[in-house]
Amino acid sequence: MLESDDQRWGAVLRRDRAMDGQFVTGVLSTGIYCRPSCAARHPRRENVRFFASGAEARDFGLRACLRCRPDEIAADEAGIARAIALIEAAEDAPSLDRLAEAAGYSPFHFHRLFRRATGVTPAAYVRAHRARRAERALKESDTVTEALYDAGYAAPARFYADMPDRLGMTPSKWRDGGRGETIRWEVAQTDLGPLLVAATTRGICRVAFEPDDAALRAHFPNAAIERGGAALEALLADAVEFVTQPGRAMALPLDVRGTAFQQAVWRELSRIPAGETLSYAALAARAGNPNAVRAVGSACGANPVAMLIPCHRALRTDGSLGGYAYGLPIKRKLLEREAAG
Repeated sequence: MLESDDQRWGAVLRRDRAMDGQFVTGVLSTGIYCRPSCAARHPRRENVRFFASGAEARDFGLRACLRCRPDEIAADEAGIARAIALIEAAEDAPSLDRLAEAAGYSPFHFHRLFRRATGVTPAAYVRAHRARRAERALKESDTVTEALYDAGYAAPARFYADMPDRLGMTPSKWRDGGRGETIRWEVAQTDLGPLLVAATTRGICRVAFEPDDAALRAHFPNAAIERGGAALEALLADAVEFVTQPGRAMALPLDVRGTAFQQAVWRELSRIPAGETLSYAALAARAGNPNAVRAVGSACGANPVAMLIPCHRALRTDGSLGGYAYGLPIKRKLLEREAAG
């Protein structure tokens, strides 16, 4: 939550959607109140007063903006919550029409609202949820066949089509700690310390300020872990550039996995421009769950590719640095380099 009117005005000037529902902007000269993200022309600052809710603004004598419809935010959130509850309770993947009906909107309008609220389409959310169930089932079931049906897949073909992209390896290999997978790694020396880069044939699966492969082996105890040598040379060089030039656009192939919420947080982290930061609260809102501030911190901590997914750009709500897996001095240095660039 923003603590000052200056911060709220800044959110209005940015048309920050993450602040929708956190407060409303009252415009005294027109007698209306709006969402912070309202696309209407910005009023003069001296004509603006901020209210905690639409009800508070109405008590003051203002009426809701017909363009941004600020009072519909709660209804939108409740509809999306009903759809997500249906996804998570259903044995079979619900259709878009069924989800839209549960939310109380037309399929087209629901699709747009869902994507804006969660950062992914309804179909992508369904696939991610089903794949999460499959991950759990793979650990608990005796066979892959049993796991795929427990996870709600109607046929093996859909299961195998979904899982390699999500897990970065076949389900059997994931269930068996990476057995049969080959992961190559190398360490480069940087001015911030030794940097480990590890990759499968699909892309980079770990970037960390670590001196050796001990943590990598702990993550994949049954995989074949090998030194990369020349095969990893180009990826290693590109990753090192992110230490010295952390503002570069990310164009490296990744082979990472996470829950639907982690993926949403990582996606929003990747959208933060170099030299800028976002609070955990803002990231939670953008990832589709404003109340999951602590979970955002956990998602940052679970990020396996430091800098490539820039979790160093996430700060506590009070503006302090918060945590960083590789220590606050490295986080501070990365932010300083981006700000200077």
